[in-house]
Parts: sequence; C-alpha cells; structure tokens
Amino acid sequence: MPAPLIISASGIRGIVGSGLSPDVASRYGSAFASYLAGAGARPREDRVLVGRDSRTSGSHLLDAAAAGIRSVGFHVSDLGIVPTPTALLSVADDPTAAGALLVTASHNPVEWNGLKLAGATGRFLTRESGEEVQRLYSGELAYAGWDALGGRSELAGAVDHHLDRILALPLFDPSCIAARRFRVALDCVRGAGGLIMPTLLERLGCRVIGLHLEADGRFPRNPEPTAGNLEELGSAVRETDADLGLAVDPDVDRLAIVDETGRPLGEDWTLALAVELVLSRKKGPVVTNLSTSGCVRDAAVRAGQPFYLAPVGEANVAARMEEVGAVVGGEGNGGVILPALHATRDAPLAAAILLQLLAERETRPGALIAEWPRYHIAKRHLPRSDAGMPQRAAMQQWYERMEAAARDASADRQDGLRLEWPDGRWLHVRPSGTEPILRIITEARSENEALRLVEWAERFLRGDV
Repeated sequence: MPAPLIISASGIRGIVGSGLSPDVASRYGSAFASYLAGAGARPREDRVLVGRDSRTSGSHLLDAAAAGIRSVGFHVSDLGIVPTPTALLSVADDPTAAGALLVTASHNPVEWNGLKLAGATGRFLTRESGEEVQRLYSGELAYAGWDALGGRSELAGAVDHHLDRILALPLFDPSCIAARRFRVALDCVRGAGGLIMPTLLERLGCRVIGLHLEADGRFPRNPEPTAGNLEELGSAVRETDADLGLAVDPDVDRLAIVDETGRPLGEDWTLALAVELVLSRKKGPVVTNLSTSGCVRDAAVRAGQPFYLAPVGEANVAARMEEVGAVVGGEGNGGVILPALHATRDAPLAAAILLQLLAERETRPGALIAEWPRYHIAKRHLPRSDAGMPQRAAMQQWYERMEAAARDASADRQDGLRLEWPDGRWLHVRPSGTEPILRIITEARSENEALRLVEWAERFLRGDV
C-alpha cells in the first residue's frame, strides 16, 4: 500500500514513489494555480515562481508541478536549486509574482519530498487557503486550452538578491563582523545551503571550514540539524580550533549552533540569541511556538518586552507576529523570522545575526550563554496508530484526560495540548504536521525532570497510566 501523504496548511509531504509521485505533483500544481486564479491572480499576466532543494527526487517532481501550473495558464519562472527563504523573498519582492511552489521536504529523511505553497506576499498559505487547494486537488480542475498555456523560463540572481537584502539591514555592521575574522565550521548536509551559506560567511570576512557543501541531495546523515546529528561538525570545530560551528537543514530555513568546544547548543538558542540582538536595537513583542524553550522567553523578559506563544508551524507564527506587531520571532527549531526582512524563517539571516552579536560582545557562543538560565528538553515520538487515537477529534479525549491528571498545570489547547507548571516545567503533545507521528516535548530545569515528564506522557498515551 502507498504511504499516505502528510497534508498541512502550507502543502504536502510524502515518500517518493510511495504516495508522492509526478502525477500527484502535477495535479497539485494545477490545483495551486487554480487557487491563485480564483484569488485574483491573472494567468496570462502574472507568474508563479518555482524552486527546489537539492534532493535527488526534486528535479522530476518540480518538472511535473511546473507542468501542472502551466496547464492552468500561468507562466513559470524557475529558480532552480534554491534555499526556501531565498525563494520566498524573491516572491515578496517581485510585483509580477502571484505565488511560489517549492519542492522540498525540509528536514525529513532523504526518501521524503514535498510541495510547499506560498502566496504573493512570500508567506506560506494559511490553513483556510491550504484547505481550498486540497479541495481543488480532489475535485474537477479547469485547464487552459492549447492557445492559453503558460510558458517556462529560468530566473537567475535570487541568492545574490537575498544576501544583498540581508546585509543592507541596519541591524548589521559587516565591517565589525569582518574585523573579528571568525573561523566558522559549516555543515550544509549537501542541501541548498551550500549555494548561499559559504558566500554569506565570506562576505562577512569569516574563514570557512566546509563540510558537505555540495548541493547534490545525497545527505551523509539524518539531515535535521539536531544535537545528535552534529557530532562531525563538533569534531571539526575542535580539530580546527574554530570559533563556532553552524549547521543548516536541506532547505536552509533552520540554523543550529555548535559552540567553541564542539558542543551543540540546541536549536532554541538560535532564536534566543536573535531575540537578544534584535531587541537591543528595537523594542517590541516576540512570538514563538508552543514547543520552544524558555530561553527565548527569558530573552524577551530581560528586555522588558511582551512574549506570545503560537501554534507550531511557520504560517501560524508569522500570522501571530503580524497580529501583535512583533519585531522578531520564529520557532525553536532554529528558525528566525525578522519582519524587517520578510515573514519567513531564514537561516542565512540567523547566521548574520549571531555573528553580529558575537562581534559586538567580543565573545564566542558558549561563553555568551554561560550566564543564562539553563533548561533541558526531552523529546519522544509515537506512531500515530500506537497512540490509539489517530483522528484529531478523538485525540481531544486524551488531552482532556491528561489535563485532568495534571491539575496544578495551566493548559493551552491552541495546538494539541501544552501543560505548564508553576515552576516553569512544560509538556507539549501534538500530532506532527510533517510526519505520521505524535510528538512529545518537555522542558525542565534538570535533565532528569524533563525525562521523567516525557516518560509520564508516553506511558499515559500508551494507556499505561
């Protein structure tokens, strides 16, 4: 049996050859183009930008999706292999672009791929818009005739445009960064990051020790930039006496940091340090998702600024940021959003922010966070079927039971269930939007307490409590 597609607001993901095929990509491209036309875009005048990460399955899926878009009458401008934030910025800065379709599965393993959808603002589709695309995909589509089909052309220069926009922000003093001559170990996991990250670092005067910079999609390890996957980068930092290590995921919207001793800091610190620098320049609210470490809240509180939590997912965080007028935000997976640039997670931007902060403080990452309160996060996941309640509505029964069993905790039901205790411990349980699993994330001041909490939640969901 083919594996089911994972459907979210911003698009779909699936295992290539088992659920995700060129047929699916073509029809999804047509559905997206039909949605854009229904929303007011002009098939004969506006264009749709397309691009992909470096996965080996990307080329044929992009060709199929582009054909689907053209079949509705839109011209397709092909960015080629490109970071996701680069493509989204290109859409936002192009008045002729009606939206973008990106072929990427972000951090998922190599056998996965997917299609992500964005509107003319360069932001991923909302839940309501994503549901409309899915409705069109499942129904009858209206195709253009032979004399109204869209064309296709290549569009160069997106990476240079992205870098120029980042370095022109008043947030940065490139000469200050360059004066430090940082030695940076960089792991791009053979994703699209190899096309932008080395150039960014070199423009900032850094000396780069590169690992897996080839953008060929043959990932040498699990591509998610979590601590357990960064041993090689940590070794490179120690062996070369680098000031720090940086790792990005295949589509370059997440940044992870390894300190000067080769220790991975955890992706939440990427956002916490970004908040630290941005709020030193401009005051305003901070938004992150429900699964993010307390270190981000600490950065906002230390600056005396409001702090808000949103459901997991870039589109959800970006929407809450717009609602409250946030000056910085993002997700604890290493994704930083700066509205002054654009409303999407951006790893090159995050790297520049980190280097600016380190240059100004004349320090390195481990020393910088040494005085901050420390937290410990524990994570587990269960196949959705193991939890016994794979349907969203039925899961509410589990949430109600867990909430009743933790009477001294406050509950947040925006996205699954998040419980937070008066001493700062928290637990978040939610169905993943990118994989067929149920995620359990906990945080506490001690590793043992975080593990105890995650084990309690796992036993509860398996029916052992």
